[in-house]
Amino acid sequence: MFKKISTFFLGVALFAAIGGTSFAGETLTLIWAEWGPAEFLRELCIDFEKETGIKLNVEGTPWSDFQTKAFREFAAKGDSWDLIVGDSQWLGAGATQGHYVDLTDWFIKRGVDKSMTPAAVEYYAEYPKGSKKYWGVPLEGDAMGFTYRKDWFEDPKEKEAFLKKYGYELGVPKTWANLRDIAEFFYRPDQRRYGIAIYTGRDYDNLTMGIENPIFGFGSSLGNYKTYQVEGILNSKEGIDAVAFYKELYSFTPPDWGNRSYTACNEAFAGGLVALSAEFFSFAPALTNPALNKYAKGTGFFANPVGSSGTRSCALGGQGVSIVSYSKKRDLAYKFLDWFVREDVQKRWAELGGYSCNQKVLNSEWFLNDTPYNRPFYESMLVAKDFWAVPEYAELLEVCQRNWHEYVVAGKGTAKEAMDTIAKDWTAIFKKYGRLK
Repeated sequence: MFKKISTFFLGVALFAAIGGTSFAGETLTLIWAEWGPAEFLRELCIDFEKETGIKLNVEGTPWSDFQTKAFREFAAKGDSWDLIVGDSQWLGAGATQGHYVDLTDWFIKRGVDKSMTPAAVEYYAEYPKGSKKYWGVPLEGDAMGFTYRKDWFEDPKEKEAFLKKYGYELGVPKTWANLRDIAEFFYRPDQRRYGIAIYTGRDYDNLTMGIENPIFGFGSSLGNYKTYQVEGILNSKEGIDAVAFYKELYSFTPPDWGNRSYTACNEAFAGGLVALSAEFFSFAPALTNPALNKYAKGTGFFANPVGSSGTRSCALGGQGVSIVSYSKKRDLAYKFLDWFVREDVQKRWAELGGYSCNQKVLNSEWFLNDTPYNRPFYESMLVAKDFWAVPEYAELLEVCQRNWHEYVVAGKGTAKEAMDTIAKDWTAIFKKYGRLK
């Protein structure tokens, strides 16, 4: 009897926390890419419907056409979706072109600027940077690291051979130079073993996300995010060396690896082809599932190693959830956001496999030890950096995707020529939009 009464009052309290009313029969539609985290969100929202009566439909679409589909609907000012889990670099366009609802007052009132990690707030919510204007709520944190074959690394014969060849112990690489040696060591085409799988895809931002890792790790940057200066920063010696390094890693990949993306890297690893694979941590759960990866017991994860600059950094992934300004159900959409940012919901989100950005959840021993990839994910989120989040991000992305692919994969020109060309074209774009005088 006591348990029933307690459950009743708990339900009343939960309804009160999100507005005090049940909205039975109401629906919301959210659009996101179709991948593992979207499925986790569907499961999470079963609880949302139980508490509020509001059913949230999570509409999925392939990553390859997500950007095109989203901005086509935005251009038409369509109300097909009430919420969108958009990429971090969409913030500028969403904010300045009127696609996203300004969440600033709600964001501060609900304390989201304090409950979420500073990096998540900056990259998934704030535009312009430093403005304290917020357009999204951090939903799926993500950053890049690596997965590796622990069973290969721990094989006594492999360790002996590696020590003899390189003069130091085989293990999780401490530096990018170590990672390069390991990729070379395990590159054995005659045995159908290859050193590494990295992102090389021409679509959207695949190759760019991969190359950003050594660029940031080597101490370079895409440019000055406040002044928009690119020349001398992107194409610095460190930046040029980083892109040349990425091309060298490409030489240790499996055959026909010139246009491969996130899922392809997972498939190569699960297929037993590579010793190392680049990994957005949101794709990591599949590799710990024996049904999807027969090498799951021998699979390990680590954050990006230290670069030549002595610092560690990585490319940011992940997304924030925004209210679509053309939605006719903004009030209900706010109910979802109110519910989602609660600490108990954030913990449940993490339990299901989503990457919470809530500081208390991320710092808990429970979270850090729950999976083999949570700790390196946490370490990566502390040092992650993002692509340009300005409205013209797509133009910038096309330039670097094309030039980096021509150099890394097609073998055209030099690293310096590729970086000089990108720096020149990005400078022209920023001048065109009045950001750079």
